Amino acid sequence: MYLPAAPARASGLARAAALALAAGLALALSACAGRNKTPSPAAATQMTQIGVNSFLWRASLETLQFMPMAQVDSAGGVIVTDWFQNPGQADERMKVTVAIMDGALRADAVQVSANRQVYQGGRWVEAPVRAGTVQRLEEIILQRARALRQAAVGG
Repeated sequence: MYLPAAPARASGLARAAALALAAGLALALSACAGRNKTPSPAAATQMTQIGVNSFLWRASLETLQFMPMAQVDSAGGVIVTDWFQNPGQADERMKVTVAIMDGALRADAVQVSANRQVYQGGRWVEAPVRAGTVQRLEEIILQRARALRQAAVGG
C-alpha cells in the first residue's frame, strides 16, 4: 500500500490523519483476510471506515499536501487548509476547503471552495478567486481518486 510521505512543512494533524487512514485500511484488510470473495469494482467505490470515500479522501490530501493543514476530519470528510502564500507571489494567499459529500466515488461527491486575499495598504483584503480554480482543483482530485481506485482494483 502506498501512502505519500508528508512534507516537512505539513502540520502534525495531516500526518496524524495519514496514520489514521493507514490504520483504518489495515484494520479493514485484516477483517477480510479469511474471505475468498473478491470485491466487485462497484464495491471498491463505496464508503470505508473513515466515514467517506477513501479514494476521494486520499486524493484530496495528496492534492493539497503542499499547503499547511488547519483541520482534517476524516469522519466528516472535511479538509481545511491554512493560508498558503506562494513564495513567488508574497502579496497573495489562498485558503482551500474540501468537503467529501458521499461515500461513492462520483463527481458530485467532492466540493471545493477557496478564499483568496491580497496584501494592500498594510493589510490582507478579500479578493476574487481566479475563474476555474475551484473547478480545476475538483478535477485534479477526481482524476487522482480514479487512478487510486484503478490501482486498488487492479485495472
